[in-house]
Amino acid sequence: MIVEIVSTGTELLLGQIVNTNAPHMAKRLNEIGFDVLFQSTVGDNRTRMTQVLSTALARADIVITTGGLGPTQGDITKEVTAELLGRPMLLHAPSLERIKGFFASRRLTMTDNNIRQAMFPEGAIILDNARGTAPGVVIEADEKTVIHLPGPPHEMEHMLEHAVIPYLRDRFGIQGTIVSKVLRTFGLGESSLEERIKDYIKTQGNPTIALLARNAEIHVRLTAKASSDAEARELIAALESQLRERIGEYIFGEDEDTLEAVVGRHLTEKNLTLALAESCTGGLVTSRITDVPGSSAYLAGAVVCYSNDVKIAAVGVPAAIIATHGAVSGETAVMMAEGIRERFRTDLGIGITGIAGPGGAVPGKPVGLVFIAVAGPAGPSCFQYNFTGPRGFIRHRTALAALNHLRQYVVGAL
Repeated sequence: MIVEIVSTGTELLLGQIVNTNAPHMAKRLNEIGFDVLFQSTVGDNRTRMTQVLSTALARADIVITTGGLGPTQGDITKEVTAELLGRPMLLHAPSLERIKGFFASRRLTMTDNNIRQAMFPEGAIILDNARGTAPGVVIEADEKTVIHLPGPPHEMEHMLEHAVIPYLRDRFGIQGTIVSKVLRTFGLGESSLEERIKDYIKTQGNPTIALLARNAEIHVRLTAKASSDAEARELIAALESQLRERIGEYIFGEDEDTLEAVVGRHLTEKNLTLALAESCTGGLVTSRITDVPGSSAYLAGAVVCYSNDVKIAAVGVPAAIIATHGAVSGETAVMMAEGIRERFRTDLGIGITGIAGPGGAVPGKPVGLVFIAVAGPAGPSCFQYNFTGPRGFIRHRTALAALNHLRQYVVGAL
């Protein structure tokens, strides 16, 4: 069954509130096998809402809306649907009594406009609202189904779970399930990653493959539809195994994993400790590491060494190295990594130096030039990057690259 979600409310279009309802509904509906193929957002305007609902009914079997069920003149979702389907609006006495009881139990005065919340298109199925005054609505019209849910997320989510999903299962039967798994990668651009698995993308069926660029990471989403969760996961596992043979070295985690969390797990498993010397990132890598609960078990400490004096005095970088090669150099990064490791007596050390911009460039050393070194029992490794973009982006990319090289060092991939 094809589903379209229509979110109503001018406040959504103005960016005054974030629409959390649509992603929540899409996730739950996909989990029970209903294909959410379209999403629309429309303001509180009769003409435009009529156009959006007409389009939705033409291309979807089930149209689910949120918002516009309140008592004000701007709450027009039910009225627009009734007019579109050619049905009169009728008073539903049980709903009116329930709304009156809601106000009475709270010793509040019910105004006349609240009666609008008890008006529904003829023939509608009424869904009780256990968390508010606006009942939900199901309207069956020929081979189409329209479902209206309230806008407040806590009301919508409760009604979806306890009324809509049971209705859909009873009405349309078991639709199976749609399961997704995300492989999170770092180190390859989107186009380069696609080139490596292009044959799988071109011949995809069930599961499907999608590449998503997310904050300098590339996510590979695998989605399978099957009669059961276990069957869907088996389909995904078979494809995942083949993809890992191609791009496994770039996959650092799955689903909600972050680089810092994955690094933390590896350090914990191997009982390794870490210290950092950060220049251009200004403590950003350390901050990400300490975002992970329990990081005190493996992180000994860090030094933000912006100035050359601090690099020399606090980290132990020889002054001659800086004088000969410059503060932004592979040699300095290695000395930072080895120096901080020695000062903090840890198994591993990281040194990061670079030019984040927008100033600071010198001949031969442009903005975006970064050196990342990892020192440990296997000796030091150093990596050079030439990032482009604004200061924040360069620092973000540098932090991710440092975490990824640390991960590779720990698992022996370097």
